[in-house]
Amino acid sequence: MNKELPKAYNPKEYEDRIYKKWGKSGYFSPDKCVKDGIAKKNAKSFTIALPPPNRTGTLHIGHALMLVVQDILIRYHRMKGYKTLWIPGTDHAAIATQSVVEKKLYAEEKKTRHDLGREKFLKQVYEFADKSHKRITEQVKKMGSSLDWSREAYTLDEARTRTVQTVFKMMYDDGLIYRGDRVVNWCPRCHSTLADDEVEYKTQKAKLYTFKYSKNFPFAIATTRPETKLGDTAVAVNPKDERYKKYIGKIYEIDFVGVALKLKIIADRAVDAEFGTGAVGVTPAHSMADWQMAQEHKLNVVKVINEDGKICEDLSDYSAKTVEQAREMIVKKLKEQELFEKEEEMENNLSLCYRCHTPIEPLPSLQWFINVNKPLRGRKQKTKNRKQGLDIEGKTLKEIALGVVKSGKIKIIPERFEKNYFHWMENLRDWCISRQIWFGHRVPVWYKEKLEVRSKKLEVNKDNNNEIYVGVEPPKGEGWQQDEDTLDTWFSSGLWTFSTLANNPDQIKIKDGKLIIDSDDFKNFHPTTVMETGYDILFFWVARMIIMTTYAVGDIPFRDVYLHGLVRDERGRKMSKSLGNAIDPLDVCAKYGTDAVRLSLIIGTTPGNDLNLSEEKIAGYRNFANKLWNIARYILQTTENSKQPACADRKTANSKATEWLASHSVADKWILGEMQKLIKQVSEDLDNYRFSQAGEKLRDFTWNDFADWYIEVSKFEKNSEKDKILMIVLQDLLKLWHPFMPFVTEVIWSEMGEQRFLMVEKWPESPHLIPQPPLLIRRGGGERSETGVRFDDFEPIKNIIIAIRSARSQYRIKPSQKIKAIIYAGENKELIESQAELIKKLRTGIDELEIKKSGGKIKDAIYLTVNNVEIYLEIFGFDFKAEAKRLGKEIKGQEARINILEKKLSNKQFVKKAPTRIVDQEKEKLGLWQEELEKIKEQLNHLK
Repeated sequence: MNKELPKAYNPKEYEDRIYKKWGKSGYFSPDKCVKDGIAKKNAKSFTIALPPPNRTGTLHIGHALMLVVQDILIRYHRMKGYKTLWIPGTDHAAIATQSVVEKKLYAEEKKTRHDLGREKFLKQVYEFADKSHKRITEQVKKMGSSLDWSREAYTLDEARTRTVQTVFKMMYDDGLIYRGDRVVNWCPRCHSTLADDEVEYKTQKAKLYTFKYSKNFPFAIATTRPETKLGDTAVAVNPKDERYKKYIGKIYEIDFVGVALKLKIIADRAVDAEFGTGAVGVTPAHSMADWQMAQEHKLNVVKVINEDGKICEDLSDYSAKTVEQAREMIVKKLKEQELFEKEEEMENNLSLCYRCHTPIEPLPSLQWFINVNKPLRGRKQKTKNRKQGLDIEGKTLKEIALGVVKSGKIKIIPERFEKNYFHWMENLRDWCISRQIWFGHRVPVWYKEKLEVRSKKLEVNKDNNNEIYVGVEPPKGEGWQQDEDTLDTWFSSGLWTFSTLANNPDQIKIKDGKLIIDSDDFKNFHPTTVMETGYDILFFWVARMIIMTTYAVGDIPFRDVYLHGLVRDERGRKMSKSLGNAIDPLDVCAKYGTDAVRLSLIIGTTPGNDLNLSEEKIAGYRNFANKLWNIARYILQTTENSKQPACADRKTANSKATEWLASHSVADKWILGEMQKLIKQVSEDLDNYRFSQAGEKLRDFTWNDFADWYIEVSKFEKNSEKDKILMIVLQDLLKLWHPFMPFVTEVIWSEMGEQRFLMVEKWPESPHLIPQPPLLIRRGGGERSETGVRFDDFEPIKNIIIAIRSARSQYRIKPSQKIKAIIYAGENKELIESQAELIKKLRTGIDELEIKKSGGKIKDAIYLTVNNVEIYLEIFGFDFKAEAKRLGKEIKGQEARINILEKKLSNKQFVKKAPTRIVDQEKEKLGLWQEELEKIKEQLNHLK
């Protein structure tokens, strides 16, 4: 073709332009692919709903990993002919977004949201979110993400809002959503509740205080939070603890540091008799466990800490004090009253808000909850023979969500995370879904003005004559007030896989108590195929999608869950601005090219495990992208014909298999056989989410088999068949690489004169030049065709060349030094003779070559064996005795070093006291030294 390409691939010149062309083509949409015959109308669907990034966020390296994995799957299945849909969208991220705007408002105007009022404040929030939306979507596009932007969704748009309201009403009507006064996780800074799995834990040093409540109380208790004892209504002991049996059931009215308490002694098996004094104060208002005890023992609930994190009114001198101030005051008074016994240091887990890292306060609050333990009624499937769908009649939300994973309907990858999922789901408590913020989906409940909005005495009102109305549309008539709270963000994102398949609000309906999404997209693309996300949000989001989807639509949300790990720095540390080790994906994309970043995130990655990443690794894959470019550059410059009609070759191949095989060289058959194996292996790896293995096989084939061997061979066996094979292998190799490296492969493809985008080319099934049906079948010890011709005859030739090159290196033979080789080939004599010129030319430095079936031992020659083939290398002027002497000295020195290290590792004191890391390093060093010793001995043996 003699096509001239630039000497180096410069990503900046191509990436933005190519992405625009992809987008303009419409091929990110399955509709366009079906229209143009790229996917058949009745083809299987492959669907991913993008985990929606926050509108106010920026792309970080974890997002980049997620996007790359999903884009590989999408591009692969698009080329396989599936109706492929990748749904984009963004999340309103209520707490985070509102917090950003509140901070900005106060910094610029010294105002709070309350100063502006709900309507004006929300206007600012929406404006801020809309501006941020463009930034995050452009960043997602920079990673090469082939999302169908025509179907972009937003958790607060009309269709998603209607879905949220509809599902809320369904759950309320089914008795699954209720309003109640319960202890919740409260963030004093965000002024909102948090779900259990939104609470983070930090190990800290704390003090355990031991004291009596008063002089007339019979025994001491131990606690880390003396301030909460102001609200104690009981003291719990283990029923088997002999020290306290006589007190169980008694009631004590006491004065605790100036606050009157009425304490009942109760028995509870959850109390650890070995902790502290074995007696604990029960504070129902500020402990989940104590709240449960209060329900069982019918105890009073006394609130001590308010929503601002301060002590409540009417609690003596402690009112309005911070938690820390009250604690100091109480400890001081206990000491003055001689009630204080001791304080000890201990470790405990501090509960923190996952957003702002403020310590959480468990406190009672009137909130909306989803009951996860109530059996569903009236939800039987109408069609018994329905292939899809679930029978959820009589089961709780927990049981349904557990069942779909245990039965294998949903598969979690890696499998070990299933245990985590089961543990979390089995211990799931009712989910608090209301939040005390303004931004988000407002609770679709209205009250009459006469009803206090925070009252918990609510009843279903279907005729609008009483105090409460729950619905999708606001109630008619005067005097209704909507609930002030908004819904937990995870409520709306829990509906993501099916809500994104509604094109407008009118398609969302309730029929016979069930959710109906009347859209072709829902019929064609749900359940989605795979949910790919980080393992850190398995419970935040993945579990909730399973709960909400199985309930709402009676089917699973996805078939597979693929969990990736966190991206850490090269030393395994979490990336952060404070450490200065964070890698901005956009910066490195600009510096090294997006393809290099994509490969660095995939190769070396395994599901569920963290990935260590450095700029050096990214730079290495930039070099590899350039290697692929240079391979293509060489082929396009040197081959005569750039395009070979593969179909024409296949039409004649079946009837002329023997003729075809005979007309191609050993190397030709070998590279085509290796290519066929590669296609099969990469396809199997991608079908089974083995992304790194697929990438590693492709890299090894590209750099080693194709570039270092076949292309080098082609320089010495130049002919039209070689040109054809070079071009065909390059074409298929570009197709295999495309899901991983979409930009550079698309550029090369276009330079080859192809009219259609590479991203919609058909995925290869076997090299075009191999006659069909597939010729590779196992017979005896090698790969043979149906005609008996071997495809792997090049392997022994490769091994002979490698052995000779290695020997030259080991024995320090100068490149300019010519050698004579005598090969005893045995049964391979004819094969090796046919490749004699190749053996001499491929950088072996052989000046003279003799090939015999067998022969005697040759003195003063380097001896090698390769697969039962004996090789003798005669080198003019080479001093074999001096070399043997040198190797003997090297063996003694190596043995001495090994002996010293073995003694060191046999020293029990060293192994016991040294850090494990150091001991492991020394063991690894010993293994390497021992391997090196064996190699030197082998070299010496070859000289004898």
